[in-house]
Amino acid sequence: MRRYGKHTDEDDIRQRPNRKGTRPRTSIRPKHEDAEEGMVLTVDRGRLTCLVDDRVVMAMKARELGRKAAVVGDRVSLVGDLSGEKDTLARIVRIGERSSVLRRTADDDDPFERVVVANADQLAIVTALADPEPRPRLIDRCLVAAYDGGLSPFLVLTKSDLAPPSALLELYGDLDIPYVVVNREELYDGGAADRVREYLGDRVTAFVGHSGVGKTTLVNALVPEERRRVTGHVNAVTGRGRHTTTSALALPLDKADGWVIDTPGVRSFGLHHVDPARVIHAFPDLEPGTEECPRACSHDEPDCALDAWVAEGHADPARLLSLRRLLATRERREGD
Repeated sequence: MRRYGKHTDEDDIRQRPNRKGTRPRTSIRPKHEDAEEGMVLTVDRGRLTCLVDDRVVMAMKARELGRKAAVVGDRVSLVGDLSGEKDTLARIVRIGERSSVLRRTADDDDPFERVVVANADQLAIVTALADPEPRPRLIDRCLVAAYDGGLSPFLVLTKSDLAPPSALLELYGDLDIPYVVVNREELYDGGAADRVREYLGDRVTAFVGHSGVGKTTLVNALVPEERRRVTGHVNAVTGRGRHTTTSALALPLDKADGWVIDTPGVRSFGLHHVDPARVIHAFPDLEPGTEECPRACSHDEPDCALDAWVAEGHADPARLLSLRRLLATRERREGD
């Protein structure tokens, strides 16, 4: 290693060359005023399929976006080749502000959150009444994630030919959640799709559920011209289905302005990212009673003002129990 004395000549000092040339770096970024607006339909290994007007365009994320990632449902601005022709590639230079986000973590102790869908209006929670057995804890977690992310939830109960829906619906009666009950035969003759379609209209609806419940089959019935690969058979030993949807995909509804987003089957739904204070917004009949709550009240502690509010007759006690059950899902692992 060369050592320099007190009196060095400038010629003796080595200067590391600029590998990127002689132009200095600048923080000024192009405005991309000619960028066109589009919607992300699906993401696959760094390539994003977007809809720009009526053209399907393949794109990649611009470097200046840094770690910010675009997800299905995002409204984005694109530049470059927007023709949609084969072997062309555009560039996403801006990601629009999101009106809602459906997020989850791998587990409750995992701090890394994953945005599943952006800008969806509602969440369809699909669960089978049998084969596989319903998992109320997973439904509760999906409800919390929907309320936290700004989505309106509703239930789609499949395989009613194998088991009645009454027991499961009794758990959610006090939450006033809309629901649709369908059976296997109706999934193929179109009757189920017609009833579910009544809830969709011109809105963006994300469909979520664990594997084997018939979620992708239902989406295929809703959007027949965009039919996905047929769902896998349920494993007779574990009672769980094989994953047949590997990435979220947005599909346009026929004869309507709405969209359905099919998401991969989930086995767990972590809620590490959820702020319990936001869940109360889904209970407008209880929210006024929180004004007298102590600072940072969890709404499930002895000093919570909701107990007195309900005791005075301002709200149904069953609603308070439902709120606290949902809030408890963050501390209670799915499946317990």
